[in-house]
Amino acid sequence: MSHNSLRWLPAVIVPAVVVAAVIAVPLQAGAAVDLPDRTPEQVLLLVNDSAMSTFSGTVTQSADLGLPSLELGGMGGGAATESSTASAAGALTTALELLSGSHDFRVYVGGENQSRVQIKDRMAERDVIHNGSDVWLYDSSSNESTHLSVPPDVSATAEAKLGELKSQLPTDLSTPSQLAERFLNDLEPSTTVSVGTDARVAGRSVYQLVLTPQATDTLVASVSIAVDAETGLPLQVTVLAEGQSTPALQVGFTAIDFAVPDPALFDFVPPAGATVTEQIVPEMSDSAAGNGAVKHPGDHSAAAGAVPIITGTGWSSIIEVPAAAVPAELGDNPMFDQLTTSVAGGRALTTSLLTVFLASDGRVLAGAVPLARLQAAAE
Repeated sequence: MSHNSLRWLPAVIVPAVVVAAVIAVPLQAGAAVDLPDRTPEQVLLLVNDSAMSTFSGTVTQSADLGLPSLELGGMGGGAATESSTASAAGALTTALELLSGSHDFRVYVGGENQSRVQIKDRMAERDVIHNGSDVWLYDSSSNESTHLSVPPDVSATAEAKLGELKSQLPTDLSTPSQLAERFLNDLEPSTTVSVGTDARVAGRSVYQLVLTPQATDTLVASVSIAVDAETGLPLQVTVLAEGQSTPALQVGFTAIDFAVPDPALFDFVPPAGATVTEQIVPEMSDSAAGNGAVKHPGDHSAAAGAVPIITGTGWSSIIEVPAAAVPAELGDNPMFDQLTTSVAGGRALTTSLLTVFLASDGRVLAGAVPLARLQAAAE
């Protein structure tokens, strides 16, 4: 098996799964089936050799993270806002909505650089469209759109400079297989891999690849990835947290079609009258791209790197966002005090699967680890 295909980082991706599971993988496996026996290595090869890159379907996400109860009145994610603080509050509300209960999405993937996610609300729709160097975000309730442009030369430069850092950060979550791949990093020696009971997901027969962390300081109990027996495409991810009997996170297809989606789905044009915000990804400096991933003990200055810093390995990894990269309005968000509690050295948000520590000096640390690990890493 190609080792390049297994350079995936499971613990760092746990926070990303919670945030980006919209375009990930399925829920609810059906009755068990009897497939030809395969070893864990053979199932991994099945995933590695999968050539499926186009599909569409309905995705259901279910999360039970034990988030704090919030008073969200008057703070709907789709409402238009007039200040950066209010906008941040609306964005946070939207994220919290997606991290609670069950949600359905429509997903279209037309290849490595084309995807569309439609999030259906009661009276509105939110879309995330990726088409080559263009990324569009649109909210029909406010008729607002954001266009993110990544020029080819900047993209090529960033690819060359980021190197190993790019392989560690959750930047490629546009397909189910990419999400599953992230969970499969560092299989040895940090993870015990086994094959569970054969099942059916979205009408497809699947192998259940079970990843059990060997680390004792992670909140993740296990991750189960349902792999399509015919195509090798991951069709379900279920994450169990330590001490929790029900899944902390389940994301997956309830229906899937492997036909190539209509290319017109990825050609987004803002509706008439829409407010459009243009953003361009700036070219990265050598210091930011080349040294930002290196952790220097005791060096927490902005000059130490403008990109997140990763410490630890495997399931116990911690991602640290420098203070300079944290939005200044975060502390002014009216939900900040509701979500977090005061702890030594700052404030913290704790869930069954993820801990976030907001240090007094402005840095943010997160990981699928207990709070004490984040506090120690911030020293």
